Amino acid sequence: MSAPDLNSPEEQARYERGLAVLNAVDGGSAPAVMESLGDIAPALAHHIVAFGFGDIYARPGLDPKQRQLVTLGILTALGGCEPQLEVHIKTSLNVGLTPTEIVETFTHAAGYAGFPRALNAITVAKKVFADRGLLPVTP
Repeated sequence: MSAPDLNSPEEQARYERGLAVLNAVDGGSAPAVMESLGDIAPALAHHIVAFGFGDIYARPGLDPKQRQLVTLGILTALGGCEPQLEVHIKTSLNVGLTPTEIVETFTHAAGYAGFPRALNAITVAKKVFADRGLLPVTP
C-alpha cells in the first residue's frame, strides 16, 4: 500500500479544513508544534491537521467544549501524555471551559483512571493556570 499523496487536492482540502478548525480552537501554539515536526515527520504534521482536525474535530455532534472535555479525559486516562495535555488544557480555556470545569474533569477521571494520572493532569493544569494568571481556582 502506498502512502497518500499529501499534495493531492483531496488531501489539501482536508488539511485546509483542519487548519481552519485548529486555528479556531488552538490559540496559537499549533504552528510551533507542526513546524517542530517539519524536519523529521512532515507527514505526521499533515495527518494531525488533516485527520485530527479536518476529519475528527470538524464533525458535527459535539461542540468544541464537549470535544475538549473528552480529550482531557482520554489524555488523563492514557497517562504519559503531559505535553499534549498541556496543549489541550490551553485549548480548553480557549474554547471557553473554566479552570473549575477542567479541574472537575481531572477529579472525575481519578475514579476511572486512578489518582496518579489525575494528579499528573492537575500538575499540568496548575502550570497552565499559573502562566495565565488563573490561580487560585475556586469551585
